[in-house]
Amino acid sequence: MKGIILAGGLGTRLSPLTKATNKHLLPVYDKPMVYHPIATLVNAGITDILVVTGGPHAGDFIRVLRNGEDFGLDGLNYAYQEGEGGIAHALNMAKPFVGDDKCVVILGDNIITDDISVPVREFDAVGGAAIFVKKVDDPERFGVVDWDERGWPKDLVEKPEFPPSNDAVIGLYMYDNSVFERIETLIPSGRGELEVTDLNRSYLKDELLTVHRIHGTWMDCGTFDSLALATKTFYEDE
Repeated sequence: MKGIILAGGLGTRLSPLTKATNKHLLPVYDKPMVYHPIATLVNAGITDILVVTGGPHAGDFIRVLRNGEDFGLDGLNYAYQEGEGGIAHALNMAKPFVGDDKCVVILGDNIITDDISVPVREFDAVGGAAIFVKKVDDPERFGVVDWDERGWPKDLVEKPEFPPSNDAVIGLYMYDNSVFERIETLIPSGRGELEVTDLNRSYLKDELLTVHRIHGTWMDCGTFDSLALATKTFYEDE
């Protein structure tokens, strides 16, 4: 299994801090934000990792992460994304890296405290695609799962005005290597991006999508409020 961390974008919601560096390198208490998704992958036994980044501060990742020594890694791989084409576009940068393997994809601003080792092992034996959900109080801010009467996912709805559930799809995904063929079939959304929701829907349509539930802490650190909450959470845990 290969690990991919998507850490591009301009981080405009965290400006002016992101005028100094990439948002994924901003501190969450005593560590750069991106340390957390790397640790999630390494703790699940994934040590072959690619960081996809972009923008004017891409070189900062090499200065901070180097070859991954802080995580016991022998090396890290890097890819550069031109522009902002969406999550699926950024993932497509990993095609040469993944090859014939499967991959676990995590967004660089997502902090997850669950141990995902068991879902990773199960997925490695099966394939298809898998997403992770977390119950939230404000599902209209996220993509959510719409369940049928049997408790099976029947649709994925992006930021719905009237959410069909409180189960938000978080920034953690697993894919077999057919993912890159599927990305090639995606049509850009109204904002000109290749949407990960559309990618996941393609697996759901083919009945190849599994849903796992996160029970521990999940934080998306893409705003000042969420970044401050994450810092407070880790400070209080010390």
